[in-house]
Amino acid sequence: MLKWCSRSIFLQVVLGLMLGIACGLSFPEFSTQLKPLGDGFIKLIKMLIGLIVFCVVVSGISGAGDLKKVGRIGLKSVIYFEVLTTIALVIGLVLAFSTGVGSGANIHLDELAAADIAGFAERGQQMQGTTDFLLALIPSSVVGAFAENNILQVLLFSVLFGSALNLVGEPAAGISRLINELSHVIFRIMGMIVRLAPIGVFGAIAFTTSKYGLESLQHLGGLVVLFYVTCIAFVMLVLGFVMRLSGLRIVPLFKYLREELTIVLGTASSDAVLPQIMRKLEHLGIGSSTVGLVIPTGYSFNLDGFSIYLTLAIVFIANATGTPLATSDLLTILLVSLITSKGAHGIPGSALVILAATLTAVPAIPVVGLVLVLAVDWFMGIGRALTNLIGNCVATVAIARWEKDIDLDRANKVLAGDEGYGFQALKASSPLQH
Repeated sequence: MLKWCSRSIFLQVVLGLMLGIACGLSFPEFSTQLKPLGDGFIKLIKMLIGLIVFCVVVSGISGAGDLKKVGRIGLKSVIYFEVLTTIALVIGLVLAFSTGVGSGANIHLDELAAADIAGFAERGQQMQGTTDFLLALIPSSVVGAFAENNILQVLLFSVLFGSALNLVGEPAAGISRLINELSHVIFRIMGMIVRLAPIGVFGAIAFTTSKYGLESLQHLGGLVVLFYVTCIAFVMLVLGFVMRLSGLRIVPLFKYLREELTIVLGTASSDAVLPQIMRKLEHLGIGSSTVGLVIPTGYSFNLDGFSIYLTLAIVFIANATGTPLATSDLLTILLVSLITSKGAHGIPGSALVILAATLTAVPAIPVVGLVLVLAVDWFMGIGRALTNLIGNCVATVAIARWEKDIDLDRANKVLAGDEGYGFQALKASSPLQH
C-alpha cells in the first residue's frame, strides 16, 4: 500500500487533503501559518504560464497542417471543435451562475493575499473600456509580454507566430521542432512541480479549514458534484444528440469503449489509450484518414470536459471571494477560455496552469483564488479526462458522418455486439494487453 501511494500522485493528494483537514481542525492556529505552502505551489505554476501557453499554442497551430492540403476534414474539424467547445463553456457558465456555486463561502480577499489584490486592482484600472482593452492586447515588446506574464499579449504573439510558421512551412520546420522540444522540457519542469501538489494541497486545505471551518469544504464538495452532474448532462444530452444525428447511439459506444474508459477512470489521463482508441474507431468503420486527423487534433483542441471545468471553477472562485462579475468580464471569460482551453492537454496538473492563465486575463478575479479549487482539482481531473475522451470519439464519428467517411451499417453492427464484427483480432495485439 505504501509503495503504491509513493507512486500515485492522486493518492498522495488524497492523503494531503485528509491530513490538511485533520490539521486544520486539530491545530487551527498552527494551520493558519501553512498558507505559504499553497501560495508557493501556485507561484511555481505561474512561473511557467507564459512559456507553456506559447509552446502549446504555437505547436498546435504550426503542426495542424495546411487546411488546403488536409481539405474539408480539417476545416470541418475546426468548426466542430469550436462549436462544441463553446457550448460546453456556455453550459458551465450558465449552470455555475444559476446554482450560485461557491456563494456564501465568505472567503475574504485580504485574507488570501493582500499583495496580489493590489496588483489586480491596478491592472483593472488600466483596462477600462473596449478601446483600452483592445490596445492592451498589443505588447510594447514581445519580451515585455513574457516578463510581465501578460497572458493575453502572450496569446496574441503565439497565434501570430504559430500562423507564420504554418505559412512558411518546411523552411521553418527546424523552428517548429525546436519549440516542440522546448515544450517537452517545460512540461518536464511542470511535472517536477506537480510532484509538490500534495504539499500544496495540505497547506491550502489546512489553512482553509482552520480559517473557515468545514463549511468551506462543503462548498468545494458542491463544486465537484455540480461539475460531474454537468459533465454527465453534457455527454448524455449534447453528445448523445450529436450521435443521434450521426445515426448511432451513445450508450452502445460506452460499452464498446469500456476498457479504455476504465483505464482513463483509474489514471485521470487519456494519453495511455490514444493508440487503442484510434484502432477501435477504425474498426468501427471510420476511414483511417479521418481518424488520424480528428483524434490527435481533438486531444489538444476539443476538450469539452475541461471547458466545463474552466467556467465552473472561475465562477466558483468569483462567488467564493465575493467578486462581482460584469458583463464584460463574462464575455472575456468566454473569449479567453476558447483559446486557453485548447492548451489543457499535456500532463497531469496542466489544468491548474490553464485556469491560472485564464484568471490572469480577467483582472476582476484574483488568481490567488486558485488555491480554493486546488484541493479538489485532482478529483475533477477524472471527470475532465473521461468527458474529453468521449467528446473526441463522438467528434470523430460526427465528422466522419459529415464527410461520408463511415460505414454506418458496420458501425451499428459493431456497437450492437455482432459476433461477426468483434474486436478480438485487433485486441490480441493491443498495447493495453501487455
